[in-house]
Amino acid sequence: MRKYCRVERDGHISTITIDRPEVMNALHPMANTELAHVFDEFCEDDDQWVAIITGAGERAFSAGNDLKYQAAGGGELGAAPKGFAGLTGRYDNVKPVIAAVNGVAMGGGFEIALACDLIVASENALFALPEPRVGLAALAGGMQRLPQQIGLKHAMGMLLTGRRVSAREGFELGFVNEVVPLNELMPAARRWAGQIAECAPLSVRATKQCAMASLDGGSVEEQMSRRYDRLYAMLKSEDFIEGPRAFAEKRAPNWKGR
Repeated sequence: MRKYCRVERDGHISTITIDRPEVMNALHPMANTELAHVFDEFCEDDDQWVAIITGAGERAFSAGNDLKYQAAGGGELGAAPKGFAGLTGRYDNVKPVIAAVNGVAMGGGFEIALACDLIVASENALFALPEPRVGLAALAGGMQRLPQQIGLKHAMGMLLTGRRVSAREGFELGFVNEVVPLNELMPAARRWAGQIAECAPLSVRATKQCAMASLDGGSVEEQMSRRYDRLYAMLKSEDFIEGPRAFAEKRAPNWKGR
């Protein structure tokens, strides 16, 4: 039985809700371990194609590491081997994950969102990596992912000051895909997930694998000459035949994910 999150499955879409609203959905080791198991199940389930992660309540997506738990003698930092929420250290997941940010996303909470492929934010969302203000650093990928996603100068403006950024500024900086009123957040996230699920799942996974690998650098020629296992899986799949056939027959494709 899950204690720190909720999971709902609707067709090919999993919605995972961090459920610790009493501490602004901050995460301690037990919560991170539970969420890591949840994302293990998502990654291994061939019938689940897209995940949405959000926070319970209207105040916070996640305030990051549960510092009160740590200060009270909880011991180690909150991140598990797969990172905050089982995501920030999960580098081999080729399935799309959408962050539906429903309020504060601070520290590790922002790093969870940055580890997702898309961020949909409510108008009251706030983002920051405030660790330097308390003598820490954004150790769950924030210092690496933020410069990749918005460029060095914009990223340094956030990283070196720990300042808070609104959802609207996040959209202007480029790390937020869409800003909506709070009551429209989950419908908007599901809309994005639904649009992804309309595509062939193996094509989506091959696309993500290739795009993420491109961040390692190198020329386009070098990138294209690499071997991508998800790309080969797509080329050998039944869906690779079904897509063009459905187009020629002017009907919706029946994706099988194999």
